[in-house]
Amino acid sequence: MSEDNAALALLKFYVDAGVDEALDEGPIDRLAPPEPTPEPAIMPEAPTATPQARRATELTSRDEITRNARAAAAGADTLEALRDALAAFEGCALKKTAANLVFGDGNPDAALMFVGEAPGAEEDRQGVPFVGPAGKLLDRMLAAIGLDRDAAYISNILPWRPPGNRSPTDAETAACLPFIERHIELVGPKILVPVGGTAAKTLLGTTRGIMRLRGRWFTYESLHMTAPIPARPILHPAYLLRTPAQKRETWMDLLEIRARLDGDEGGA
Repeated sequence: MSEDNAALALLKFYVDAGVDEALDEGPIDRLAPPEPTPEPAIMPEAPTATPQARRATELTSRDEITRNARAAAAGADTLEALRDALAAFEGCALKKTAANLVFGDGNPDAALMFVGEAPGAEEDRQGVPFVGPAGKLLDRMLAAIGLDRDAAYISNILPWRPPGNRSPTDAETAACLPFIERHIELVGPKILVPVGGTAAKTLLGTTRGIMRLRGRWFTYESLHMTAPIPARPILHPAYLLRTPAQKRETWMDLLEIRARLDGDEGGA
C-alpha cells in the first residue's frame, strides 16, 4: 500500500472513530511520565491592614462623607439648590445603581410634610416619591382626611432606591441624612410625619420600633431650625398593604394629625 493510500486509510479510521480535531502537531505519548514543573517563585506577602486599621479607615471615610454632605446641604438656600447639591453628591453608592434621583413631590409651601424611607421600583422609574402601590394608598389616606398632594409635601430619607428594595445601610442613611434635614428646614412644615419605622427612628433619633412610636406626638429639630416641629410617626402604607388590620390605628393617627393641623391653621 502506498504512503498516500495508507494516510487516507488512517484518516478514514479517524473519521470512523469519531476523531474530528487535532490538538497538537505531533502525537503525544500518554504513558510517558510527566515532566517536572518548576516551583513557583515565592513572592513576599503584601502587608495587610489589621482589623483595627481597617475599621479606623472605614470610620474616617464615613466621617468625611458626612462632613461633605453637611457642607453641601448647608450651602443650599432653596429646594432647587438642594436638589442640585444632591445630584452632584458622590458620597452614596446608591446613586450609581439607581435610575433617577427621587427628590420630592407635592406642595413645598404646605403645612404637612411626609418623609418615608427610600424610593421603590416605580418611584425610581418616575423620579417621584410614593407613586407605586404604597403611594396610591397614601393618596387615599390623605383623601380620607380631606387632603391631597397639593396640601402636603412628600420626600424620603434616601433619594435613591436601594437595589432590590433592600433596607438602607447605616452608612447610606448617614450619608443622606444631612440632605433630608436641610430639606425639612427649607420646607418648614408645621407638622412632620415620619412614614414607617426607618424614617421615624432616623428623624427622631431613637431605636424604638414603629409600633411603640406611632400613636404619640414627638418634637423634631435639627441644627438650623428656629423652632422644633411636632412630629407624628405613622405606619408605612406598604406595611398596611400587607397587614390591613393595622389600618384602624393609622386612621386614628391621621385624625389626630388633621385635628392638630386644623388647630394650627385656626390659630394662625
